[in-house]
Amino acid sequence: MSIVKEIQEALAVLSIPEKAEFFPRFFKTGKGEYGEGDLFLGVKVPDQRSVAKEYYPKINLEELSTLLSSKYHEHRLTALFMLTSKFEKTKDKAVKEEAITFYLNHLPYVNNWDLVDSSCYKILGRYAFENQKESLLRTLSESDEMWHKRIAVVGTMHYIKKGSFDLTKEFVTRNLKHTHDLMHKANGWLLREMGNKNEKELIRYLNQYYKEMPRTCLRYAIEKLDEDLRQDYLKGRL
Repeated sequence: MSIVKEIQEALAVLSIPEKAEFFPRFFKTGKGEYGEGDLFLGVKVPDQRSVAKEYYPKINLEELSTLLSSKYHEHRLTALFMLTSKFEKTKDKAVKEEAITFYLNHLPYVNNWDLVDSSCYKILGRYAFENQKESLLRTLSESDEMWHKRIAVVGTMHYIKKGSFDLTKEFVTRNLKHTHDLMHKANGWLLREMGNKNEKELIRYLNQYYKEMPRTCLRYAIEKLDEDLRQDYLKGRL
């Protein structure tokens, strides 16, 4: 049986409630194969990436939707790897638009750190940057849903890589008073990446806002700065 056929049968099994906890064989690991009925949990991420890159073109969006809506994290992660592969490989603008629309329509299933980080930088961030669609990221950053905010944060990574920081600073400033510590971590991580690209830009921002930052946000933001400078910011909070 071809691996594509096995994937399609696996997707069909997911629709059967009493069998939803199992995933038929189709992932090969370094130690052999998972047999029929073996739990899918435990398959290594590199194997998921390999399958995703090779077989996404042969799986339609309806089948991919079934995989992405699975209750298992590994299934959803594989689906996003497949979608990312499709987006990266194609040069057809219409296909890229289709991938973006599919991604946005399935945001309720992108509700885990790994899921967010694996998809929105390469898909949403790059798309927004290259097509001047900053409104997509702004809309997500203004959502009441923390995962949407996280998607907006990670999506701005492509802007940072290109040396554009206004969107980054705007999102962080907007969420300085967010109630969840995980969001503070995400904001601090984003500022840290900005500092890796341009330390002076980070210092200018910190000098204006560091006293307002939640401690978690500040700790991550200054993580890569020289020790003396880090201590100056920390002492300034006392």
